[in-house]
Amino acid sequence: MLSNEETVRVIEAMGRMFPEAKAELTHNNPFELLIAVILSAQTTDVAVNKVTPQLFAAYPTPQKLMDAPIDDVMSKIKTIGLYRNKAKYIKSCARDLVEKFGGEVPRTRKELESLPGVGRKTANVVMSVAFEEPAIAVDTHVERVTKRLHICPEEATVKQVEEILMEKLPKDLWSIAHHRLIFFGRYQCPARTHNHAECVQRLKDNMV
Repeated sequence: MLSNEETVRVIEAMGRMFPEAKAELTHNNPFELLIAVILSAQTTDVAVNKVTPQLFAAYPTPQKLMDAPIDDVMSKIKTIGLYRNKAKYIKSCARDLVEKFGGEVPRTRKELESLPGVGRKTANVVMSVAFEEPAIAVDTHVERVTKRLHICPEEATVKQVEEILMEKLPKDLWSIAHHRLIFFGRYQCPARTHNHAECVQRLKDNMV
């Protein structure tokens, strides 16, 4: 396994490869980000970004989404996977935002995870991106890349991957590391078969 120092160097090299690394879900506020992240489960950000402009134009607030006809919500997001269940989740989430949090997106992980459709990964994304709280959201890219690069052991669970990254990286790198790992996994080291040696070499080429 890579040491703490080696892990930092890898993340910094990814930063040189992808200086523009950031959240790619289109949003204008914490509410839109929260809904977009819920919709992104098992679906690409590109697919989500195609449906959210119409969804948010029609239902720009938790109150309006809460009151929206379920059939209309489903029709607006039907091109993404699991759209029926996701429509129910985002309506229920909007209801809880209104009834439990005064229409505002909560800032703590515990409160975020109390919302329908929100797990630890989604909560971490919202905390990090919307509220600039240090957090590492482990999605499929992050898990796969950290194991391929021997930052984390193959048998590590998603929670363990998060904990290992938090231990190996300084807190001020947590949030940006998440985006850099995703970009590296999305645009350099994909899940499909490829020459992984090239990925490692590109990292080495970008290390100082």
